[in-house]
Amino acid sequence: MSRIGKLPIEIPQGVEVKIEGQTVTAKGPKGTETVEVRPELTVKIEDNKVLVIPNDNERKTNALHGLMRTLVANAVKGVKDGFEKKLEINGVGYRAAMEGKKLNMALGYSHPVIIEPPEGITIAVEANTKITVSGTNKQMVGDIAALIRSKRGPEVYKGKGIKYEGEYIRRKAGKAGKK
Repeated sequence: MSRIGKLPIEIPQGVEVKIEGQTVTAKGPKGTETVEVRPELTVKIEDNKVLVIPNDNERKTNALHGLMRTLVANAVKGVKDGFEKKLEINGVGYRAAMEGKKLNMALGYSHPVIIEPPEGITIAVEANTKITVSGTNKQMVGDIAALIRSKRGPEVYKGKGIKYEGEYIRRKAGKAGKK
């Protein structure tokens, strides 16, 4: 049995969780999230807690147990608090700006890089070099942040590019020069 899967999910105040068959719907102040639970597992609500229970003791079921519990927990946390990823832009002339809902970035290419966020994701730019991606779905927030970072990843010689806030980039020395 999964150690993570055994843990009950506390339903915070202001969040409503409904179970209809294998679909778990969490509704809170930030929005609504739904999770489709695999048929090998059963979901119940007891004492203001969500429990994910395996139907059998097969290896595949045990592997899915912790995953499904975490997906339901992320949905509950997302509608209550939301998730966010912060990115930093380093480099001379590299900057970002919002044009309506679209993110417009100048990253040293001959053209601007424009990213339009999907429904449920908001992007904010502070001080031209700090980008914040936020939303209720943890996977979508991470995917959009990774997409933005992939447009110009940090390089190892000068540290130019887009990196996550707090990410450490190992630097290389470069050319040694003549002696």
